[in-house]
Amino acid sequence: MACRQEFVDFVAEQASAAGEIFCRKMFGGYGMYCNSVFVGVICDDKLFLKVTEEAAPLLKEKLLEPPYDGAKPCFYIPDLDDRDYVSALVAATFRALEKGGGKKRKANKK
Repeated sequence: MACRQEFVDFVAEQASAAGEIFCRKMFGGYGMYCNSVFVGVICDDKLFLKVTEEAAPLLKEKLLEPPYDGAKPCFYIPDLDDRDYVSALVAATFRALEKGGGKKRKANKK
């Protein structure tokens, strides 16, 4: 589940139009937060977003994979080069989780 810091920084930058993005080390990967709401996981240099009805129609391809053994399936986002696309997915995920009571975290940026 290891990640290169450069990849984590790249994903955070690609998603930055969605809001305040920060990533926090956890379990060998990184948790990704948008405006202090946990929206996904970065592990093995791959981005996985929580499954939400709001983000599903925006996906170029619907790939459901668990980010690690024993995890719930998440949306795997292989196309990270399109900044508008990544930001739109993260923003939709954030909106869905925020209104549904997603877990919020104090901004302890790393």
